[in-house]
Amino acid sequence: MATFIDAATWFVLGYFVLLNLSYFGLNLLAITSLMRNSQERLLEELPQAYSGLEPSISVLMPAFNEQATIVASVRSMLQLTYADFEVIVINDGSRDATLEVLREAFALAPFPESYAARLPTQPIRAVYRSTLHPNLRVIDKDNGGKADSLNAGINLARHPLFCGVDADSVLARDSLQRVVRPFLRDPDMVASGGTVRVANGCVVRDGHLLSVGLPRNGWAMFQVVEYLRAFLFGRLGWSRLNALLVISGAFGLFRTETVVRVGGYKTRSIGEDMELVVRMHHALRAQGVPYRMEFVPEPVCWTEVPEDMRSLRNQRVRWQRGLGESLAAHWGLMFGRQGGAPGWLAFPFMVLFEWLGPLVEVGGYLFMILAISYGLISWAAFGAFLLVAIGLGVLFSVSSLLMEEMSFHLYPRYRQLALLALIAVAENFGYRQLNSLWRLKGLWLWARGKQGHWGAMQRKGSWQGRS
Repeated sequence: MATFIDAATWFVLGYFVLLNLSYFGLNLLAITSLMRNSQERLLEELPQAYSGLEPSISVLMPAFNEQATIVASVRSMLQLTYADFEVIVINDGSRDATLEVLREAFALAPFPESYAARLPTQPIRAVYRSTLHPNLRVIDKDNGGKADSLNAGINLARHPLFCGVDADSVLARDSLQRVVRPFLRDPDMVASGGTVRVANGCVVRDGHLLSVGLPRNGWAMFQVVEYLRAFLFGRLGWSRLNALLVISGAFGLFRTETVVRVGGYKTRSIGEDMELVVRMHHALRAQGVPYRMEFVPEPVCWTEVPEDMRSLRNQRVRWQRGLGESLAAHWGLMFGRQGGAPGWLAFPFMVLFEWLGPLVEVGGYLFMILAISYGLISWAAFGAFLLVAIGLGVLFSVSSLLMEEMSFHLYPRYRQLALLALIAVAENFGYRQLNSLWRLKGLWLWARGKQGHWGAMQRKGSWQGRS
């Protein structure tokens, strides 16, 4: 019995040490990337080398029951400071007034045109064009899910690049200019993604972000810190290695023909954004095609996050199931001879710490609490566990906040920074453990082969200002 307890204790401690060492490595990569980006930003006031050479972009916005936020989001897209772009809204069989509010706000009229079905989708009911904004079109189609909607948008897209955004999102006006820069520097670039931040607590009027604020809702506050850590640590670090396995579905730019060539979005996946990126890695490396994918921290997309526990729980369960689907469909990337950094580094990280992480973390917490309660381990061992499981978590959360403040300074008020610092500490005492439980449920549902679907989050649109 004692041997088992010792082995289990060392396993739990070793797991959390390895997890935090991995985060530390990503942190170092992220810091070096931010230093390089800071140097590049010093040149932004000089004449742009690529001015007038930017490729045209199709902005694709799937919408399902988004009447509360869709008008503000579309206006935000129409006001982007980019030379040549179009906005395509895909109404995915909404059961609310999404299509009606779009018709009224943008004076939509039927617009018959040829529809090249390069990717299979649910039937298209109609295509509309705004009589006020010639670069705005709306697809009305039968419900098929987010991936199916994006495929429909790709079929209608006219431009070599497309940018997928969520219907509850607002882009900074220069976001397209910034996220497209990797494509201008490198002809092998096939995808880039920008930073996603929490819109709850901000004020948006007529598509313009008027002020950056913090939500008053506790659940949303935790997610502010969570998003900072996820994007500045994880994605920026993996980007340095060309091993980025996730580009957020809320804000990602892709080369259209490359996506069509690999088959578009997988319609039966609830993690369609990650699944596409992993499949692109797998296919392009197998073909020996040179390519790059890059995370760009400066372009910001502001998105509404859940403010109630039920919606948040369901979201995290879906994310975990989508993670399982994406990894299970592409094991060959990890074991293939051409796996490279995506297959040999990022993929095992995702398997050990993101996919199986909830099982080990929840089991580790339960084991250590029971073991110390029954006197099976020493207080020194339990203290070491708290240090690596919680103490280092606090350190990384606070450091992500410092990185954001030093690099971008989006939260200028000292009161805001102090509150975020408090949340960065507090989230490690309950919220992260609860999140692990929800993810564990998602892992269990994936293991049982339950069919996933996205459903809908109740949008409040509280961040929209009133004219």
